[in-house]
Amino acid sequence: MDDQRVGAALRALRLRRGLRQADLARVAGIGQSTISRIERGHLDTLPLRTLRAAFGSVDARVAPEILWRGGSLDRTLDERHAELVGVVARHLRDRGWTVVPEATFSVFGERGSIDVLAGHAASRHVLVVEAKPTLMSIEETLRRHDVKVRLARDIGRKRFGWQPAGVSRLLVVADSGRTRRTVARHAAVLEAALPDRGWTVRRWIARPVGVMAGLWFLPLSYGRAAGRQRAPARGPDRRRGQGA
Repeated sequence: MDDQRVGAALRALRLRRGLRQADLARVAGIGQSTISRIERGHLDTLPLRTLRAAFGSVDARVAPEILWRGGSLDRTLDERHAELVGVVARHLRDRGWTVVPEATFSVFGERGSIDVLAGHAASRHVLVVEAKPTLMSIEETLRRHDVKVRLARDIGRKRFGWQPAGVSRLLVVADSGRTRRTVARHAAVLEAALPDRGWTVRRWIARPVGVMAGLWFLPLSYGRAAGRQRAPARGPDRRRGQGA
């Protein structure tokens, strides 16, 4: 986040609304001197909530960018998400599912994308997968997942060309100590929404019967291990005896 650019942005938005610094300060509930400091790019000692209050008063949102080793952390998170989606997609394809990663949709005014939309033609079942390398807001994750599941019959029919007989949901999270602790803290909510786990999930994927609502811890290393082929075992080196 470039401090000078942030200050210039607030000033431009304030002037566009025809506000003085005193007017903006009054609406935001902070001092005029603070508005002046922001506009001059002096952000070092200001708490994030102050910036949010100032920008919120001109209908803008502060989204700090975190830089890590010279690059955007967003790119790193996106890479982990893409890797997890790939792992899930390979696992489902190996078990006979047709897979559409990052399936976009627009149904009844609802727009978005499904991390992994999978269809099982033999059972006419659709699976809506939400993939999370890390878990942030449990409530928001479940809410968005529920919207996609609710629309999945229509989305699945258009994508796969057959009418789904059932729709199931699966939240896949990268297996780590942090995600397991997050799940443990929110156990009551997650167990009510996604009661199926582990072996039950794997067995259902192999043979989808009935409706499944599951949470699955999946190590990212699964995809790398599955992509490697074991080298063929070497027999005895007959040349060694011939050359002796």
